[in-house]
Amino acid sequence: MILATISDEELRKAAEEGTWNFIEAVNGALLKAIGGELTAENIGELNSDQITLIGYAALHEEVMDGGFVELIHNGWGGFIFLNPFAKAMRLWGVDELATMLNKGHRLYCKYHSEIERDCTDDEFMALFEKYPEFDSLDDTFVENEESFTDTVARYVDNHLSNFVNIV
Repeated sequence: MILATISDEELRKAAEEGTWNFIEAVNGALLKAIGGELTAENIGELNSDQITLIGYAALHEEVMDGGFVELIHNGWGGFIFLNPFAKAMRLWGVDELATMLNKGHRLYCKYHSEIERDCTDDEFMALFEKYPEFDSLDDTFVENEESFTDTVARYVDNHLSNFVNIV
């Protein structure tokens, strides 16, 4: 198992800058330790908490940038919806996010093949109009992002040794 390292100073500075910065710092250390991105080759070197944090960071970045349609189009849909990610979120105390992801699972299964296909920029932008069912998920995530992120950060902070070694 890979246990990434982060300096105490870097971690403290990130935490002082806010919960998202704290998550980004830990996630960044994890990504650095595995070569920059989660792959089929390196996922087995991480524990479930580390994998879940990388997934949450990707979910956050994608949904805050372009919603669930963008998340699915950019290849994260299977990771989020076909793995026990929602269960992990519930175990971490992010129950409302887990419930929302379970609702999103049905939409993912129904529409993913169309959303995941290669397309032009115009075709991609049209996907948002074509699949308005994702709008309520997007809205719920954005409205609750701060609470979700605070809960994730609290879990990470309380289980820091599962994620990184502090040097």
